[in-house]
Amino acid sequence: MTATVLDTPPMAAQTTALPAGTPRVLFACGGTGGHVYPAIAIADVIRTEYPAAAIAFAGTEDRMEWTAVPKAGYPIHAITVSGFQRGLSAEALTRNLSFPFKLVKGLWESLRLVASFDPDVVVGTGGYASGPVGLAGSLRGRHLVLQEQNAYAGATNKLLAKRADTIFIAFEAAKAYFPAKKCRLAGNPVRQDLIGADRSEARAHYEIANEGAHVLLVMGGSLGAGPINGALKLHLNEVLANEANWVIWQTGSRYFEALEKAIPAHPRLRLMPYLDRMDLAYAAADLALCRAGAITCSELTVTATPSVLVPSPNVTADHQTKNARALADAGAALLLPESELDSQFGVVVPALLADVTRRLDMEEAALQIARPDAAQTIAAHVVALAEARGGAR
Repeated sequence: MTATVLDTPPMAAQTTALPAGTPRVLFACGGTGGHVYPAIAIADVIRTEYPAAAIAFAGTEDRMEWTAVPKAGYPIHAITVSGFQRGLSAEALTRNLSFPFKLVKGLWESLRLVASFDPDVVVGTGGYASGPVGLAGSLRGRHLVLQEQNAYAGATNKLLAKRADTIFIAFEAAKAYFPAKKCRLAGNPVRQDLIGADRSEARAHYEIANEGAHVLLVMGGSLGAGPINGALKLHLNEVLANEANWVIWQTGSRYFEALEKAIPAHPRLRLMPYLDRMDLAYAAADLALCRAGAITCSELTVTATPSVLVPSPNVTADHQTKNARALADAGAALLLPESELDSQFGVVVPALLADVTRRLDMEEAALQIARPDAAQTIAAHVVALAEARGGAR
């Protein structure tokens, strides 16, 4: 499929060319991978299992969806959105002056898009773009489905909840923020290529020759996590002192050059700016040390990877701590606050890496709460709503 970027809404030609009753689904997402990639995962299932369906996305031109969505093979339409800036700085006040105008413009663009693409269902997965598009779909009588990735619900989904037909949640704790009768616990849609990767292939990929190796996977997202990098730098020799231990260390692009210069080469250390094969990274690992973003937590459960989770304290409503606590309470992870990372790293990480029995228990606990079919569950519901509306046209 050829990727298409559309910066104006009209799609009348596509609407008239498709057979009557064809499911039509409009996804609205934006801002971060945590919002964008679940939407793409659901869309991929619809495209695979319901090839006649018409699928489009709405998002913003200056955020990651503008490249990620066309790369996945879907058209995307530009919607004007702007978040309300907290604080009293001159920059925040200046941006807030334009907020009402952008809000009105974004809603007008969204109403035009819904009229022209004529979706049966609008699916909102969070981010500012979901707000006007979801509202426009509801105002025009379309079904609205929301998907909430975190244990603490995002502002946009909370605002749209009363208008939604169904709200899919990934954590039981999120139900507290929505009308309970609308909620369905489905988990987070994750990439299907993560599931079933071969462990031997994965370790060969990273040139880990020792069959009895204990592999620590350290990652902090595409940009990296400074506190996690700093703690591992401080305790790296302690980890590698055990000859069974290996480390795959994804530093993030902003930290790689400095760390490559500061960290001596070691035969059991794999230092890299990013991970190009997440499926193999999870398959190779015995233990992960990472942040607690919603998608990361879901990937850890479906791949049955024991983890030490270090939630970022710099996120809205401390939602990563709530995500991490959900895994820790289930026995699938340990929660290590960032404030205790340097002091407790040496106590927690090497001991858990060496404790095979405890890690096996964590693997079992992860599988108990994993929901690998989340994308399929949500996609089937979305298509059922679309077909019901399409058949009634």
